[in-house]
Amino acid sequence: MNPEETPETPAANDVALQARVDQLEKQAADYKLLIADFENARKRLAADHDRQKKYWYEPLAKDLLGGLDNLDRAVEAAKKAGDTGPLAQGVSATVALLHDILKRHGVTKIDVAPGSPFDPNRHEAVMQQPGGDVPPGGVVQVLSQGYVLHDRVLRPASVIVAAEAS
Repeated sequence: MNPEETPETPAANDVALQARVDQLEKQAADYKLLIADFENARKRLAADHDRQKKYWYEPLAKDLLGGLDNLDRAVEAAKKAGDTGPLAQGVSATVALLHDILKRHGVTKIDVAPGSPFDPNRHEAVMQQPGGDVPPGGVVQVLSQGYVLHDRVLRPASVIVAAEAS
């Protein structure tokens, strides 16, 4: 027997090999965690990108609403005055065109009418007054139309809410 070969050497080799296997298994587990973290980050970035893409024109839509309100007021004023001339028709057509364009991009009016219940997530109460036929907490009058972009409120509808009878 060679003096370097002792009965413990094979066992020592087995221990060294097992330590190396354990080390490699730990590295593999660490790599799996890194891959999972990377995959989660990739999914988060993709979701953020989709969300940004969905709402990227929100500032533009908000800026257009003021002009659209003025055109709506012009149409209402023309109706009250009984004006059905080409100018009134042109403004009405422009309002309809703008509403169609906004709708194609996910911007829609918030449905609210006198008598409907007040929704603090979609309406802004600017005043309370006796409601007459409208139950307390119901919308008495819509002062300005509200709009949503997909599922996000761009601008709440400004409404007058029926006060409780005292």
